[in-house]
Amino acid sequence: MMAEQKNKHEYDDYFHRLQPALASKVEEFAVLGYEEVSVTHLWKFLTEKTWKKPKEGIRIYELVSDILSLKTGDFMHFATMEAFRGSNSLDDLESEDLQELLRADKAD
Repeated sequence: MMAEQKNKHEYDDYFHRLQPALASKVEEFAVLGYEEVSVTHLWKFLTEKTWKKPKEGIRIYELVSDILSLKTGDFMHFATMEAFRGSNSLDDLESEDLQELLRADKAD
């Protein structure tokens, strides 16, 4: 799952320690009807948007807080923009799954 070495994010070393928080957020998204969102998708959002500029001396509880406070609307906006850009970030989703993920009639 981890990014290739050349694209390594400063917080990638925390990935395994953050698994419980990431899994919790994935479960929350599923309850809201976004079953296709995975830990990989969330990690990409967090490292490319929320943590774009890593803080020196960040504490694990700050990262957990960022994960647990992530809003579905923010993530879905990111996923939509990535899809429009033709990004490879959602390549593991079939076209039908991607359409379901991006459906506008889902609750936030």
